[in-house]
Amino acid sequence: MTTPTLLVLDAEPPPRLGRLTGRVRIEHADESTLAERLPHADVLLVWDFTSHAVRKAWPGAGPRPRWVHTASAGVDHLMCPELAASDTVVTNARGVFDQPIAEYVAALVLALAKDLPRTLEFQRERTWRHRETRKVAGTRAVVVGSGPIGRAIDRTLGALDVTTALVGRTRRDGVHGPEDLDRLIARADWVIAAAPLTEQTRGMFDSRRFGVMQPSACFINVGRGPLVVEEALAEALRRRWITAAALDVFASEPLDPASPLWEVPGLIVSPHMSGDTVGWRDELAQQFIQLYERWEAGQPLVNVVDKQRGYVPGH
Repeated sequence: MTTPTLLVLDAEPPPRLGRLTGRVRIEHADESTLAERLPHADVLLVWDFTSHAVRKAWPGAGPRPRWVHTASAGVDHLMCPELAASDTVVTNARGVFDQPIAEYVAALVLALAKDLPRTLEFQRERTWRHRETRKVAGTRAVVVGSGPIGRAIDRTLGALDVTTALVGRTRRDGVHGPEDLDRLIARADWVIAAAPLTEQTRGMFDSRRFGVMQPSACFINVGRGPLVVEEALAEALRRRWITAAALDVFASEPLDPASPLWEVPGLIVSPHMSGDTVGWRDELAQQFIQLYERWEAGQPLVNVVDKQRGYVPGH
């Protein structure tokens, strides 16, 4: 029996895959060598989930891996028409980031409601300035994205007595459809983007949407950067169409030091870290090992992405 070849698109630190020793031939590639090595791999592990190398390397005739796993929730960085049309199975890291991201969102909600950014700013200035802050309990949130991350945000905000409406691709029990979004965000205190990036969601938060929100609203994006028209958000904050915002993801990452977003009033910028808790890389590696063992045993894989929709269906 031929030993399968696992190709890892590397990032530092590399994944700890010791449990697979002797069961699979592990090879490594970077952006410059991926296209050359891809045809010889049975499985591709996209450990560098910030890279777009898969989209560049996949097109063309010839053999390709039978299974691609990305160590991320989003798959937009690797999907291309050729991969979408192929019989290659794509899986993602669904389940690893749900609760950490939900906790991060809750922290942002509390920080914005309690004006913590200005408290820290006044402390640095040695300024004693008393203010009144907002009560979180009893406020309303709209979470755009009804998958595991959106549902975890719903549960976590519920513990703070926030009333949450989930918006998904289609209307169903407990989930509103896209046609309800404008009506819901017009009354929301918190608008939270946690949706996958698809052709339907790209740029969905634009000037019109920010104009629909009430002036006291706060906007948070922990989904994908291109869900938001960043210039429109900056303008909405400058004109005080909304009160504040927090972005953990951006159209281009890392955010350029020269980007005007760093200095937009009322905007919290964080470096795509909402899901990254201590030990998260080991969790990702263990998840892949468990998936590999299913694949090795001929069992159906879980976390299988619908390559046309761009996410794992069934939620």
